[in-house]
Amino acid sequence: MMYKILTIKDEVRIPPNKISANIIASSKDSLEEALEGKIIPDIGVFLAIPEVLNLGEGEIRPGDGAIFYPVEFKALVFKPEEQEVLPGEVVDITEFGAFIRIGPLDGLSHISQLTNEKVFYDQKNNMFTCRKTKRTLKEGNIVRVRIVSVSLSKSKRKISLTMRQPWLGAEDWIEMERKKLRKKAKSGKKTK
Repeated sequence: MMYKILTIKDEVRIPPNKISANIIASSKDSLEEALEGKIIPDIGVFLAIPEVLNLGEGEIRPGDGAIFYPVEFKALVFKPEEQEVLPGEVVDITEFGAFIRIGPLDGLSHISQLTNEKVFYDQKNNMFTCRKTKRTLKEGNIVRVRIVSVSLSKSKRKISLTMRQPWLGAEDWIEMERKKLRKKAKSGKKTK
């Protein structure tokens, strides 16, 4: 599951301008500023800090006016996992593939991973068109993709996606397949 609520033990730095009577609220604010939107490869993308569970005794360190507290808190994170199937939105089309937003991150479905049939890139209309079925893929399409590989390291942030498997691709592609199956099922029932 990509969205998780984790309980994390760490340390929070509360600067002098945030020290107040409600130190729990101050620690939550400091954690939000330090972590929300940050990517930590083993954990994922920090989306929110809903709650501070425990705050230990603070420590002042020489040369820093802040107070450092051991803290235990809940964090809502997004961590894409290989082989997961999920919805996304096409946010950019390039000649080499489609960039698809999944949660707070973008992944790439290379042109070779868009569909099982041959496609061509229509630069004028900024879309892909399937040669045989004439199905199209363009910005704004909602799609279903499978994650092929994930790297969240600082040096190589990359999410590779595929739509080549059954029941993946643009919503209208999937609906066309459903209609074909329904029609086939109805015609099969009539002959019995």
